[in-house]
Amino acid sequence: MSGIRNSSSAPWLTVIMPSYCGEQWIGTALDSLAAEAAEGVEVLVIDGSPTSATRDIARSYSDRLNLRVVERRDLLMWQDKTNFGVGIAGSSHICWLHVDDIWLPGRAASVRAWIDAAPEIALHLAPTAIIDRAGRTLGVWRCPLPGNRELRPVTVVERLLVQNFIAAPAPVFRKDAWLACGGVDEKLWYTADWDIWLKLAAIGPVIYHDRITTGFRIHGGSLTVTGSRDAADFAQQMQIVLDRHLPLLASHAPRVAGAARASIAVNTALAAAAAGDRSFLLRAAFAVLRLGPAGIHRYLRDSRIIDRMLPRVRAKLGGAF
Repeated sequence: MSGIRNSSSAPWLTVIMPSYCGEQWIGTALDSLAAEAAEGVEVLVIDGSPTSATRDIARSYSDRLNLRVVERRDLLMWQDKTNFGVGIAGSSHICWLHVDDIWLPGRAASVRAWIDAAPEIALHLAPTAIIDRAGRTLGVWRCPLPGNRELRPVTVVERLLVQNFIAAPAPVFRKDAWLACGGVDEKLWYTADWDIWLKLAAIGPVIYHDRITTGFRIHGGSLTVTGSRDAADFAQQMQIVLDRHLPLLASHAPRVAGAARASIAVNTALAAAAAGDRSFLLRAAFAVLRLGPAGIHRYLRDSRIIDRMLPRVRAKLGGAF
């Protein structure tokens, strides 16, 4: 393991950047961090690339960031790298930034204000901008939650079980809460982030802030596109998370289960269609219609399907996907 540090003071925030052959994007991501010039922000790049290209780019930022670059070729998935990064993080609060995502101006100041105002909060959430390959904003990905106040775990879990409406670069979480709930399930190749947000939300409390401070990039090489060729496996990834967390809702479970299962059907159909198989679309439409008016309202509210899909349509129409 090799590393670089350029600050001796204890950080108040750690940014974990799991990477594998991320040389196309990592410079832009690190530029966005360096532009904040925030004291006390530690950046951990955990890289498993077979060559040094990504690590060399990252190390070139050592004069602008409190940076550690760690070579771990044995850690193949972002899940393994993230769990490792949390373990070595020097701060009490952590976020992650995948190499193709970015911070927006004001991110560091906003996060510091969130933590200072409520240091006991296990999970801070926020909306994020959806950007294309060139960094152009295509839309905003919001959470269907009341804003700027402490939320009970059941409020978050019952909505989050319908759909993972949390964009990965936005949340900030307590390190001790992450460790207490066991961290990322490394067996989940697609839904590990959804699972960890549910685990952190169940510990609670949660606050949803209304400021957009991150950009989530959509492009043809993203995990949703490259990993969803097998519809059955894709659906099973979501079903595992639903089965794991639905019992936590107790009496609330029946009113959530139908919308959650319809959401799995829709997500599977859309992923299969993106891979050229449209045979699941009609079945997904019927799954939503069978919910009835109240269930359809819940599905549309909690799935954020409009927020998630319109930017992708814009990207495809603009040839930027």
